Amino acid sequence: MGALRIHRPFAFALAACMSILLVGCGEASGSADEAETGFSEPVNDSAFEEPKSEEELPIIQQIDPMSKAEEQKLQPSAEELYAELGIQEDIRSSFVHGEKPVEYQKYIVLHDTEGDSDASSVIDWWDSNGNLVAAHFIVNKDGSVYQCAPMDKIVHHAGYGDIGHNEAYGVEDESRDDMKGTTPIGSWASDYGMNSHSIGIEMVHVGGSGSYPEAQLEAVDKLIAYIDAYYGFESQIIDHKDWRSGNSDTSDEFEGYLDNYKAYRVHSLPEEGPTSQLRPVACNLRERAV
Repeated sequence: MGALRIHRPFAFALAACMSILLVGCGEASGSADEAETGFSEPVNDSAFEEPKSEEELPIIQQIDPMSKAEEQKLQPSAEELYAELGIQEDIRSSFVHGEKPVEYQKYIVLHDTEGDSDASSVIDWWDSNGNLVAAHFIVNKDGSVYQCAPMDKIVHHAGYGDIGHNEAYGVEDESRDDMKGTTPIGSWASDYGMNSHSIGIEMVHVGGSGSYPEAQLEAVDKLIAYIDAYYGFESQIIDHKDWRSGNSDTSDEFEGYLDNYKAYRVHSLPEEGPTSQLRPVACNLRERAV
């Protein structure tokens, strides 16, 4: 049997009929959709575009954020900071008034010694005057640091605070502190809870005597970093007069430094270079769970 031949005019006519039928079906389907939904979906011309070559595709840069553990690895360890500070230990048992486990540590309280005597002399004076008052650390003007009590012990450095401050600072007066040597100073300052939730740092300085030496301030920076690394978290930084209004320490000339310590945990920001490495910290950690 010979092959079936379709004359060209007939073929054109057949193709035209098929096109009409297909368009009709599409319109009917579209009309049904419109009747059901109330709108017609626009044609997406991009669906018919040819795929782009690899050269034309956008480059997506994926940044792998640094994990908290990796970030901590870049920071000096507590042991490294301790060695760098060259802390001289002169531990006196008479300064200890109870236990302060890690879950109770919340604050770092900054003080002035209100005298020009060096740390060694201050420690001897504290130990001999019978007041049973001290601090955990003393920072000399030359930047040398003395420790006279372990950080996990309660030391009497903050004393009584303004009424309502126990609640405001999230501390409480409880039985861990033996309260030996304490003397109430009035109903306006009857709250007593800061000692058992804090570490005290004394700076050799007399208010009104001038600026604090740079070596001393840099040592305080490193000491705060050491305390942070030791505990694995940041304690809120305050000064003595934050706890009890009317105190002389820290002095007026320390005010700008104190603001920086509270915000950035260092006494001043670098004049050059990126400041993004110094991240602002929460100004109020009183409700931090420990």
